[in-house]
Formats: sequence, C-alpha cells, structure tokens
Amino acid sequence: MLTALVVIVHVVVSLVLILLILLHSGRGGGLSDMFGGGMGSAAAGSTVVERNLDRITVFAAVVFAFTTVILAIRLQ
Repeated sequence: MLTALVVIVHVVVSLVLILLILLHSGRGGGLSDMFGGGMGSAAAGSTVVERNLDRITVFAAVVFAFTTVILAIRLQ
C-alpha cells in the first residue's frame, strides 16, 4: 500500500520535474520571455518568476530524489 503511494508520487513528481525543466530559459528565451519579463531584466539579473521557477524545480528534484531512495530501500 505504501509502496504504491510512493510510486504514484514518484511518477507525478517526475512528470512535473520534466515540465519545470522545459520551462527554464535556454540561451535566449524561456519562461521570462514568454510572459514579457525579458525586456527590462537584462540589467537586473533573473526575474522573480525565474527565481521562483528555480525554487520549485529544486523542491521537485529533492522530492524526486527522496522518493527514489525510498523506493530503492522498499524494493530490495
């Protein structure tokens, strides 16, 4: 029962992580340009949206790593 719940969380987090990574900007585009944040942000560094996207991506990566470890321990 618990293993099935962890597998479901793991699959959902992995799909969210793929989506979040694809939203990150590459060399000259990404989420900030899509919403018009790239116009005046060259001097200010990263925008608030990009910083929040970074934080959410790191959180999703930590949850993904945690569920990976839990599944590795439970399925031995």
